[in-house]
This record gives sequence, C-alpha cells and structure tokens, in this order.
Amino acid sequence: MLELAVVYLAAAVIAVPVAKRLGLGSVLGYLLAGILIGPFLLGLVGDQTDVMHFAEFGVVMMLFLVGLELQPSRLWKLRHSIIGLGGLQVTLTSLAIFATCYWVFSLQWQTALAIGLMLALSSTAIVIQSLNEKGWTNQEAGQNAFSVLLFQDIAVIPILALFPLLAFSDSIGTVSDHGNLIAHYPVYLQVMISVAVIASIVFAGKYVSTPLFRYIAETRLRELFTVMALFLVIAIAYIMQKIGLSPALGTFLAGVVLAESEFRHELEVDIEPFKGLLLGLFFITVGASIDFPLLFEQFSTVAMLVLSLIILKATVLFFLSVIFKMQGKQKLLFTLALAQGGEFAFVLLSLTTSLQILDPEQTKLATLVVAISMLMAPLLLMIYDKKLNNSKASKAEYDKPEHIEATKSVIIAGYGRFGQIIGRLLTAQGYHLSILDHSPSQIEMVRRFVNKVHYGDAARKDLLEASGALEAKLLVIAIDDADKILEIAAMAKKHYPNLAIVARAIDRGHAYELMKLGVTSFRRETFDSALSLGVEALTLLGHSQEMSARAGRIFVEHDNESMKMLVDVWGDDYSYGVAVKQRLEVLKQVLTNDLKEQNKINTCQQPDSNEDCDDKITSKTVSDTGKNSKRS
Repeated sequence: MLELAVVYLAAAVIAVPVAKRLGLGSVLGYLLAGILIGPFLLGLVGDQTDVMHFAEFGVVMMLFLVGLELQPSRLWKLRHSIIGLGGLQVTLTSLAIFATCYWVFSLQWQTALAIGLMLALSSTAIVIQSLNEKGWTNQEAGQNAFSVLLFQDIAVIPILALFPLLAFSDSIGTVSDHGNLIAHYPVYLQVMISVAVIASIVFAGKYVSTPLFRYIAETRLRELFTVMALFLVIAIAYIMQKIGLSPALGTFLAGVVLAESEFRHELEVDIEPFKGLLLGLFFITVGASIDFPLLFEQFSTVAMLVLSLIILKATVLFFLSVIFKMQGKQKLLFTLALAQGGEFAFVLLSLTTSLQILDPEQTKLATLVVAISMLMAPLLLMIYDKKLNNSKASKAEYDKPEHIEATKSVIIAGYGRFGQIIGRLLTAQGYHLSILDHSPSQIEMVRRFVNKVHYGDAARKDLLEASGALEAKLLVIAIDDADKILEIAAMAKKHYPNLAIVARAIDRGHAYELMKLGVTSFRRETFDSALSLGVEALTLLGHSQEMSARAGRIFVEHDNESMKMLVDVWGDDYSYGVAVKQRLEVLKQVLTNDLKEQNKINTCQQPDSNEDCDDKITSKTVSDTGKNSKRS
C-alpha cells in the first residue's frame, strides 16, 4: 500500500506541475501521469478497477461541494435547463448512438441500447474541474453544462434499473441488486422508501445539522469538525447506495440543503482537500486503465470509434445549444465541454458484463473508447481556449441575472486589490457577499480562489438587482474607473434609496462628484496610506508617536471639514483656489496652536517646572478647527 501511495503521489507531483506550466491544465496532467505509471507503459501499478472504485468517491465529494455553492433558490432557477436541456441531451444522444450501433454495426438491440445509454453520459469530474480552472463555471455554457451533468447523474438511477431487463440470462438478473436492501420490495414500495429517505436527508440538513454542528464547534477541536464533515458525506453516500440510488446525487442534495447553513464555509474548507486528492487519484486511474496493447492492435477501429463518439455527441449538443438560444461562442464551449464519455460508464460497463449484455471483448473496447474520449476532453477545452476563444477579453458576455446569486447583506462591485481587502474583512465577520466584476481577466484569476464572483457590470440595473439590491443592506463600489463609479452610484441612489453606499474615490475631485450625488461614505484610494506614511515620517523626525498620531487625526478631521465646505465651489477654479489657500492657512494655525498647547501641558507636568500653570489649560480640538473654518 505504501509503495502504491508513493508511486501515485510522485506521478502527480511530477506530471501535474509540468502540465500546468505547458498550459495543459491539471486534469490532463493527472491523466498523463496515469498513462505513464500504468500497467501498459512503466508498469508501476497494476489493474485499476479497485482503486477506481475508491477514487470515484472524489466525484461524490465534488458534487457535495457543488451543492454547497448552489442554494435552493438558484437550483430552482435552473430547473428548465436541468429537465429540458438535460433530458433532451440524454434522450437524443442515446437514440443516436443506439441507431448507429444497431444499423451500422449490426449489434443486437439490447446491446445497442445499453451502449447508447452509457455513452450518452459525460464526465462530471473532468468537466466541472476543467471549467472551474478556466473560470467558466458561471458563464452561460458552464451553467448549462452543469445542468446537463446533474440530469445525467439523476438518469443513472433509471438506467441501473433498466439494465437487468436487457439481460440475456435470467439467472443473473439480480446481480445489479447487490447491496440494495430494498430490491426485493415491490416497485411502489421502493419508490416510497426512496422518497422518504431523500425527505429525511433534506429535513436533517435543514433542522438537525445546525445544532449538531454548533455542538461540535463548541468542542473547539478542528479535527472533530473535519471528522463530522467526512462522516456526513460518507454516511449519506452509504445510505443512498443501500437503497439503490446514486451516492453522488444524495450528497449533492445534502449540499444544496446545507448551502444556507452558517457552517457552509467550514464544510467547504474541510472537504476540499479530500475531494482534490481523490479526484486526482481518479484521473490517474483513468489514464492508467487505457489498454495500450488493444489500442495498438485495433488502432484504426478505436480511433474511428472515439472520433465518431465525439462528433456524434458534439452534433447533438450543438443542435441543443441552438435550440436553447445560447449566445455566440458559448455554443462551442457547451458543445466541446460535454463531448466525451463519463466515469459512470465504467460502473455501467461492469454491470453489462455481469449481465452478459456485452461480451468481454466489447466491454474492453467500450472501456478503451470511453477512457480515450475522457483524455481528449481537456484537450478540446484547451483548443477552444487557445484558438477559438482568443477574443474573449473584448467579447465575453456577462452572466445572466438568473445565474447571479443574490444576497441580503453586502454587494461588492469590483473585486480587484481594493475590493478584495473589503471583501475579506466582511467575510471574516460573517457577512454574505454577492460580488460583481466586469474584468474577464480578473474574474478568471479570482474564481480560482473565490468561487462566487459573477461576471457583470454593476451599472446595469438588472444585474445589480439580481445581486440583491432590493434587500441588501450595503453596496460597496470598489472598481477603479471613476466614471463607472459615478454611474453605479447614481443608478443605485435613484432606484434603491434604502441601499447604503460606500465607494472608492479615485481622487479629491472624484470625491466631490460623489458628494454631489449624495454619497457621504467614501475613501480616496491613496489618502489613508499617504496619511499613515506621513504620521510615520513625523515620528522619524523626532516627534513622539502620540504627537504624530494626534497631528494625523487633526489633519483628517480638518480635511473632512474642508471637503464639506468646498464642495459647493468645486468647478469654479478661482473661488476654489482662494478657498483652498484659506483652508491651508487655517490648518497651519490649528496645528501650530495645538503643538504649543501640548508643549505647555508637558512642561507643567514636570515637577521642577517654573511655568505659570494656574490658568486652565485647554488644548485645541476639532471644535477649534470648525471655529476657524467658519471664520475663514
């Protein structure tokens, strides 16, 4: 076991960074690592069947995490694409492959139908991982691809139930029921039990999980919370398996229910490392399972079958993308993302062999075709990214309003350096954020670390409202475009008067423009950092830290008072120039008087002081600034 662990980990450590450096992506790196160490090249590992069954649990964990990111309201918005688009994809692809196998390859109809149903499914693991890496998950094509994959995971359940009916031998018709505790019950009772179990998972996730997680959290043992998170995922997968349902579907539903839990982020953090390791292992096993002797022996046949599968699935997918009116290059992305076989095909292939629906040679050939098509999937997406998507920076399309997650707390417009600091602070305090950014390159970078960043212009009323502007408490405008900041502020003030606004001001003039719009909470982007450095400069020049800090506070208060007074003359260069000079003289006088007063106080506090301290000493404060301001 240790030897195998060393081989798998070493292969990943060597191959994945090289693949990433070459722009191939981590998924292709894992697949190449598996090919390299597989039994048909270096022979460092043997048969991958048992390892793959273990590694498939990474797909279960991945769907749990996807569910955590998908609140029930958002899932409900996707219902049409899940049922309509997903249902049509599985149906049309299955029929097309069935027709090809039956009439072109002259297979028996049971075998042709089984192959059609298996090959209609795509790889959830590869597609979601690749889309996440590229930052395409929240694009139109990414959302539709996810909807199709979710329907496919649901479709596995009736497919598993159908296969025994296609078996050529009645004596082995119960093989598929191995481990299913309710298989001997009537169908109606099986359905009732399944619905009851799913309802129990939803109920427990909504009403039982929160007090349970709070109890665990009170122990202050981080590892116990990790244990609890793993127990939750594994237990649900086990229960679903025992009633003949998809473990991945069960954990996905649990994730959706827990998406609104206060412990959602902790669950994500605890499960993510295990998901990453198991998915990486899964991709390695797929690469290692490629039968190279069979590939070389029947190279032309395998190449023709793989190419036929990709072209056939791509044709159906592109047809559906046109029917569902996807925009521009989103059609191509959607088509190329799903034009491959999937990991569930391996599970179904082992079942078809035991049921004698496929003979051993057909099973080996089908396994090879699925594995190579999965190997081609990241290559197709890489070609799209490099060759077909070269104008994405200028023509990328904003996320649709129904794909944007709303918040009742804080909306952040712009998630660059400025916005990220505010976002991290608010997130650390437990506030739920809805983030919009209009830079494709920034979106692609940030989505690798923060999943919920939506591509959109906050100046568009429909997108801002989709982010929750009607119910949110605060809008943070943190983009670096002065005109766009004013545009967003004006639109928000007009349509959402109850929405508080804090904004980034590019400079003093921009701050005046914000004030005229009624935005009173703003920060000039260089003001605070320059002031802090100025205070430090005073300290280095010999002033005490207390005196330097005091001078900084007086400067800030005086500057804020000045802005309120000067906003009315902004735009009149002569009047503004005169007023600025007057305010500067007032500031010098205030700071000088304050310094004298502080020196007098310090002198009087000394035991051997001869200073006349009988008079009441009153230091200059903000009120002095205000009085001098009014006099000037």
